[in-house]
Amino acid sequence: MVKIYTTQTCPYCVMAKDYFKSKGVQYEEVDVSASETAREELIKKSHQMGVPVIDANGAIIVGFNRTEIDKALGL
Repeated sequence: MVKIYTTQTCPYCVMAKDYFKSKGVQYEEVDVSASETAREELIKKSHQMGVPVIDANGAIIVGFNRTEIDKALGL
């Protein structure tokens, strides 16, 4: 299960989602700008407020880091 925390204006979030699509990875997107609950969940998982934050099977990846994403997903 992949969950990506995003905002509407984040270019790296778009890059990460495009990367997931190119690899056939299904994901759940959570827009933290639209939900206080989502922001609290983001902070609890990553200890920061920057996006994207990717939860890939429990591995927390801050930012769009292809190497870490591939490692967490076994790609």
